[in-house]
Amino acid sequence: METGFVKVGDTSQIPLSSMKLYQINNQAILVCNVNGAFFAINGKCTHMGGDLSKGSLEGNIVTCPRHHSRFDVTTGKVVSHPKIPLIHPKIKDEQTYEVKIENGSVMLKL
Repeated sequence: METGFVKVGDTSQIPLSSMKLYQINNQAILVCNVNGAFFAINGKCTHMGGDLSKGSLEGNIVTCPRHHSRFDVTTGKVVSHPKIPLIHPKIKDEQTYEVKIENGSVMLKL
C-alpha cells in the first residue's frame, strides 16, 4: 500500500451523483462521486465556512447552501462567487485531495 493514503470509507457509501462529508484530523473533507469517479475537496466553503455537504451536487459542481458559491469538485476551482446583493466578495478555490479506490475503499492522500 502506498504511504500517505488513508481509508475514509467505502464506495458503497457514496452512490453516483452524491457526496459524503468525512472528518479527518479535525478537517472536513467532502468526497464526491461524479459519474463513478471520486473526487475530494475541503468540505467548508471558502467564503464563510458553509457546510458544502448540505448543498447540492449537479454533475461536477457543488453549490454551498449559504450564499450559493459554486465549486468544481474535480479541480477545487471557484465556478461562481457568493450571491449576496450589492456585495461581490472574492473567494478562494477549495483545496483538493488525491483519491484512489482500492478494493471498494475510498482512500485519500492527506
